[in-house]
Amino acid sequence: MTQTKENMNSAQQEIDDGKRFAFGANWAEFLSHLDEQCIAIAELSLTELLQVEDLQGKTFLDIGSGSGLFSLCAKRLGATVHSFDFDPQSVACTQELRSRYFSDDPDWKIESGSALDAEYLQSLGSFDVVYSWGVLHHTGSMWQALDNVTALCAPKGKLAIAIYNDQGLRSKLWWCVKKIYCSGAIGRWAMLSLFIPWFFVRTLLVSLVHRHNEFAKYRRNRGMSIIRDWIDWLGGFPFEVATVEQIVSFYEERGFRLINSKKTKRLGCNEFVFVRES
Repeated sequence: MTQTKENMNSAQQEIDDGKRFAFGANWAEFLSHLDEQCIAIAELSLTELLQVEDLQGKTFLDIGSGSGLFSLCAKRLGATVHSFDFDPQSVACTQELRSRYFSDDPDWKIESGSALDAEYLQSLGSFDVVYSWGVLHHTGSMWQALDNVTALCAPKGKLAIAIYNDQGLRSKLWWCVKKIYCSGAIGRWAMLSLFIPWFFVRTLLVSLVHRHNEFAKYRRNRGMSIIRDWIDWLGGFPFEVATVEQIVSFYEERGFRLINSKKTKRLGCNEFVFVRES
């Protein structure tokens, strides 16, 4: 059995067993509404995060490519791109974007793979940019995944990750919500019925109070869909968290230096960009 078939079977089995959210199915819905404006916004957010104007002549590894949007952005910015994901539908989404915009381009490779598969990761080599936004905390073994990706970053290369912020008890409660969502149809519809109206009303009230469209503002942030991200937030399981200090200390001990970050005091993700010093 090939690695791709193994990953497909493993991912689907975890979804069926209530251990994993169907990330790829959610991304497929997102792609049906993807347009040039979303892509341009996402591309700008990537250059701002990495503090670059383009990626000409660079190699870019997208770990957990999801919809494939940021792999596409890296390719448009001039990089040679390698994308992989554990979820077979996410792999299909990334392949769909390549088909739309860079059909059969040899400088964009897409595979099925896992951030927990050390043998697979060793086969990839090293990259100028290793990118994994909001992925490694969904592997089921976050600290192992965080450690595994270090060897993929070339000397003086950049490692860009986003990890859920540790909010103590609130994070534990959200773990329970996600677990219930993934438990089956009843749990899923219960969580959707309870939280989607709350998310909508809260966002609407924030828009009214601050006199701007919070829904449109979200789209301008990274080119993402607020609805798809709400569903990802409710169902995104496995789910682990870390403090800013834990992440920074973890990578400093492994020869990385923090060069850019965006921190939150809420339940979202802290963003980090490290450079590999040694």
